[in-house]
Formats: sequence, C-alpha cells, structure tokens
Amino acid sequence: MIALCTLPLLAGCKSLIDDNLDDCAAEVAITYELRLVTNIQTEIATELDQPEDVYVKQALESYLAPVFTDFAHDLDLSFYDVMGENPLLHHKSEIMDASQTSYTLHLPAQNYMHNAVANVQGNGVVALQNIDYGLQASLDQVKTKAADSIATHKTGLFTGRLKEMDIKAGAQSQTFTVTLNMANCATALVIDTTGSKLKNIKVYSTGFATGLKISDNIYNHPEQHPIVKDDKLNVTGGTQMCFASVNYPSKDTPGSKTIIETTDPFISVGSEDALWQWHCYATLPDGSITLSVLSVKKPLRPGQLEIVKAKAYDNGVIDTRAPHVGVSVTLDWTPGGDYHPIF
Repeated sequence: MIALCTLPLLAGCKSLIDDNLDDCAAEVAITYELRLVTNIQTEIATELDQPEDVYVKQALESYLAPVFTDFAHDLDLSFYDVMGENPLLHHKSEIMDASQTSYTLHLPAQNYMHNAVANVQGNGVVALQNIDYGLQASLDQVKTKAADSIATHKTGLFTGRLKEMDIKAGAQSQTFTVTLNMANCATALVIDTTGSKLKNIKVYSTGFATGLKISDNIYNHPEQHPIVKDDKLNVTGGTQMCFASVNYPSKDTPGSKTIIETTDPFISVGSEDALWQWHCYATLPDGSITLSVLSVKKPLRPGQLEIVKAKAYDNGVIDTRAPHVGVSVTLDWTPGGDYHPIF
C-alpha cells in the first residue's frame, strides 16, 4: 500500500454537523491494474517472418516497445459526484511506475463516479480535457493551427472507470479495483524498394478517431479526419522501408464487433468501404510525385497492430497484395489543394 495524505474532499460530506470529520469520512483501498490485450507479437511473427524482414522487425519492435507495455508511468485520478452534472470533487496526479499499484484514500462517505487515465505525460499529441464534469472528461488530440498534420502518439494510453464507487461511512475493508485498458493502437507499412530508383517516399495516414470520452469509452470521429504524419523508422539494413504510427482506432465494422470479440478482439469480417488509409508520396528522379492511396477495409481497434507489406515501383506506385487493402494511384501528382478522403 502507498499511503497518501488526506484528500481535500470533505466539502462533499452531507452529514457534517460539527468539526468532527470522522463521522462522515471513510478509508478505502483502490487498486489500479493495467490490462494489455494486444496482437503485437502474433502480428509481427506472422507478417515479418521472412529472412529479409529481420531489419524491419528489429526497428519496429524497438519503436513500439514504449507503447505496447502494461507499465504505467503517470496516473491521473478524478472523482466526481454522481448527481446533477457530475461535477469534479477531487483531482489527483501520481507517478505510478508500475503495472499495478494500490492507494489508501481517506474520502467522505458518498457515491462517486471515478475516472483514471495512465501515460498521458510524454504522449506529445493527446491531452486530458474537460475534467470539470465527469461525462465530459476526454482524452483529445491537440493540433496546432499552423500544422497540416499531427504527429503520432508516443505513449500507450490506458483508461479505466467506475460508474458506482459507493463509500459507506464506518464500513470496514472497503476495497475497489480499477482495470485500465489500452486506448490507442498502431500501424506499420513495410515497403520493399528493391530495384526502384525513387528519390524519396513520405507516408501519411488518416481515418482515426481524434478523442475518447473517458466515462463511456466512446471515440470521437469527426466528419473530416486529421492527417497523421507516419514516422520513418531507422531500418539499418536490407531493402525495405518501414513507416509506423501510433494513434486512436478507426471506425469499426457495424454490427460485427461484439460478436467477434467473444473469441478474438482483433478478428473482423471487414467492410465494403475503406475505414482508414495510407497516403504514400513517392518522388521520382525527375522530381515528379506519384500518390498512392492504400485504403484498408478492416477496422483498427484499441491495442491492435496492423502491418501491411507493399512494393515500390519505378513509376512511384506503391502497391500491395493484401486482400483487405485497395489501391488507387495518381501519377504526376501536383502539390496544391488539400486531399480530404471521405469515410
């Protein structure tokens, strides 16, 4: 147990009639535990199983190691009134540095709604917003007005909640457990450049949520999704390039998620339409640019890694044999107007 000082929540005590606070406060133990459900090991072992994949595999594992982990550095705790607009009663930030920890808190006896989030510090893109009221609290991506795209997440985000945390006055051994689940996911596009003479390749992705309402675990998908600038990994050998991103999930396949998740949360029936995309800009030796749009018809879910292999050709086309990915190409693409796909 890590004992914390008495929290300043006593203003919420309804039965206080004198200066004796012991009549309305109670001691509770709360355990926080990260639960990492991911396909990362299976996906890497399945998709990067050839001898020529060894350098990409090393680079991708190194890139994703700080993200796909059940280790929490920072923990943000919010306690709300369950009545009215669910106003914030107390907010506390702690350094957890563990996959599981317990706190002993001295709280006024009443019913609370409790939100917990981990690893927001150092994420670089996501910030905790609107915490004054429980049903509005969210983890939102922050984009500067001057930027055309946003960066990828740098940490694996975890969230947990208790809708009912009823603390009884005078009760003994009141314990609660909050399980925190991963909220973001990752993509990796592996491009074989063997024989091509391209000067440069840049990759962006889009179709992902921009925020998460913590209390009900619902993602926000705007009408126009932001463009994510994928990171080009440091692949030290071979003829493959790898572009990776860590972001929020895509839209899901309507009507299939609940059934599928009873066996495997990352199996999906796919969609007739694109759910998310990669935009690949290949610069040819003469300076012209070919735009290849890889449209993925499988949802990307929290905790999931999706790897797709592709091939680069001399005309700048980036193509793939992945059956769930469609490819459209614009030769001699000219920078100018913004390209906004519709999802």
